[in-house]
Amino acid sequence: MKHLLSLKDLTTEEIFNILEMAKKLKYELQNDIEHKILKGKTLGMIFTKSSTRTRVSFEVGMVQLGGYPLFLSSQDIQLGRGETIEDTAKVLSRYVDGIMIRTYKQSDVEDLAKYGTVPVINGLTDLFHPCQVLADLLTIYESKSKLDGLKLAYVGDGNNIAHSLLYGCSKVGMDIAVATPKGYECNAEVVKTAKEYAKLTGVNITITEDPIEAVKDADVVYTDTWVSMGQEEEKQKRIEIFKHYQVNGELFSMAKEDAIFLHCLPAYRGYEVTSEVIDGPQSLVFDEAENRLHVQKAVMALLL
Repeated sequence: MKHLLSLKDLTTEEIFNILEMAKKLKYELQNDIEHKILKGKTLGMIFTKSSTRTRVSFEVGMVQLGGYPLFLSSQDIQLGRGETIEDTAKVLSRYVDGIMIRTYKQSDVEDLAKYGTVPVINGLTDLFHPCQVLADLLTIYESKSKLDGLKLAYVGDGNNIAHSLLYGCSKVGMDIAVATPKGYECNAEVVKTAKEYAKLTGVNITITEDPIEAVKDADVVYTDTWVSMGQEEEKQKRIEIFKHYQVNGELFSMAKEDAIFLHCLPAYRGYEVTSEVIDGPQSLVFDEAENRLHVQKAVMALLL
């Protein structure tokens, strides 16, 4: 593994290696076992899209591993203001041991990896969110003691989370059903590629407009905000279109009795999910948020 640009880049074995390393680092942290395995290393963190969880988890994680996190906002660097991605990648590669970027275009992440000489980690793009889904897989594994043979239902917008879940589930042997409104479907190329992986792992992928069909007998129910950053002007339109995709008690009851609820956060109660579900006993959203720290530490430890 040279970079983490998308879960498409990882083999099933590499995904499980990350999860095993995350479990090890989590255990060591909880038991005050020092693991300064990145002592002397520096991670450049580029943010053209603001974040709570991504910044804090990468920054804290790098410190816990003994390294130094360097925060670079769009105000701190010349990226997009005259300097090319190619030049930025080459310059930063002379200073840091790895780059994490949270931005809009997937092509920016891929160009950083293409032109730089250090590992690049995708902290989020409009197309993919691989670190989040690695945290999701760890959370599911901790809850269910397995991934293979489970069913995950995703309800909502066919966005970067849905895309990464399609890749992640199809590679670890987990069935996935995605329910989105017409016009808000997942990227067709992503679905096609995920189905190719699914043939190799025996996974069933269901793409539907019916949230009940998706959630029926699911082990995991997942949703995300209906209005992502940059879509604020569409808020009222989206609320009207997505109102039948709310994960409420009635929809959640269609899943298995011991199903868990996940959400990448931030969540907007009363919109994509009700308080009854997200604040209920089967919600693991804060364990899931914590696991961002552990899987990202694992990724950095394996890459840097």
